[in-house]
Amino acid sequence: MATRSNSGTTATTNPPGNQTPNTPDINESEIAELKVDELRSRLSRRGVGGTTDMKKDELVKALIRSLREDSSGNGSGGSSGSSGGSSGGVRTGPHSSSSLKYSQEVTSVDDEPERPGRSLVTTDHDVIRQWAEERGGVPCTVDGTEHDGRPGVLRFDFPSNGRDERLREIGWKEWFETFDGRRLNFIYQEERSDGKQSNFFRLENPDREDG
Repeated sequence: MATRSNSGTTATTNPPGNQTPNTPDINESEIAELKVDELRSRLSRRGVGGTTDMKKDELVKALIRSLREDSSGNGSGGSSGSSGGSSGGVRTGPHSSSSLKYSQEVTSVDDEPERPGRSLVTTDHDVIRQWAEERGGVPCTVDGTEHDGRPGVLRFDFPSNGRDERLREIGWKEWFETFDGRRLNFIYQEERSDGKQSNFFRLENPDREDG
């Protein structure tokens, strides 16, 4: 942001701290100083995937966006109030993120994004599986997060980007049983705004603050 000093010269300022109103827990300057690996790690812990090919500025924006959504999420999001299994209906709850409100709901593999870069959301099994397989994605769970022998945190591994040793491959049936059992939403992109294929996805649990 350019400002003019008392002496008449123009200076460039970058105000420190949080530049987003009503989000006291988000320090954008601090986030911008994080290393790429730490940014990816934090996004992964928040359930945001598809970050392997992102540059640092994209990672920073993605983390800030995720934090903003959690700060503003009040359960009013979602283009429908349904909570179906594999019907594609968006699941809502007390911790629904604001991203649901602005995402295009997809209920069939025949649905097309309104534009490149559009945020999409679905619970439809066929849509999710087709999206993952088109990108070489493998259904996985994060090792060490299992509950009573059942998968814990769900992820997709993309072997073409290098195997993630923290992930353990599981079957689609087991993946979707966990997905439905935890009432998750699949928030994702088909394409980036530049038209290139996107691997971005996020799994959200509207009933729990930590997803």
